[in-house]
Amino acid sequence: MLAGRALGFRAGPSTSVRPDGSRPRRRTIDIREVLTTLDGMADPSRLAGMQRYGIATDTALGVAVPRLRELARSLGHDHELASALWDAEIHEARLLATMVDDPAQVTETQMEAWVRELGSWDLCDQLAGNLFDRAPFAFDKALEWSAREPEFVKRAGFALMACTAVHRKDVGDEAFERFLPAIRAGSSDDRNYVKKGVSWALRQIGKRNAALNRRAIATAHEIREIDARSARWIASDALRELESAAVQARVAATAAS
Repeated sequence: MLAGRALGFRAGPSTSVRPDGSRPRRRTIDIREVLTTLDGMADPSRLAGMQRYGIATDTALGVAVPRLRELARSLGHDHELASALWDAEIHEARLLATMVDDPAQVTETQMEAWVRELGSWDLCDQLAGNLFDRAPFAFDKALEWSAREPEFVKRAGFALMACTAVHRKDVGDEAFERFLPAIRAGSSDDRNYVKKGVSWALRQIGKRNAALNRRAIATAHEIREIDARSARWIASDALRELESAAVQARVAATAAS
């Protein structure tokens, strides 16, 4: 199996946290054991379905994401293990790396190295939503990457915008308002994964609260005036959700609370 290529990686320490917040005695996890576990979870019958959804499968084992999350919970956060998993160059090992890494230990160099190696939308989005959205450089990288040309790097920029909008309750509106000009600028890119990322970012920002909802809707109307097929699609897709009764009720409830 694919995991057999990487059995020479070193072990990594685990410092998982108990439910009461205490830390157990430090233990060592052998990357070889983790890769062997992934091999045992492989389901080649899933690969055809992954391909139908546009997921690259040349290094994939066919392990479902919920099973990877179960494994990640048993492993705990481990930055060294995450690095070794990423270096294994196996699709599911890299997905697992996004789940076990410690956001506080993520460096700018690591973010740049990992984003350059993206070749599939699912890994791009999992990396953004599991790890990078809580990293120290998340907001700066979202803006930087949204202006770059490689498709999955650009997608990662907008995915980061979307995921920070969902997960970063500790951040005020101004940080997300800074994303709106970049979203408008990216709306003329007709590449499928980019335009869907642009819409995703705009919709998630517009669902945070009433003020950002108004700003996002105004941005969507500006995008609709751009003479580009992708811009018209993004505007329609975003406005359909942001102006819906469900979202309007949600942001109104947020304002009232």
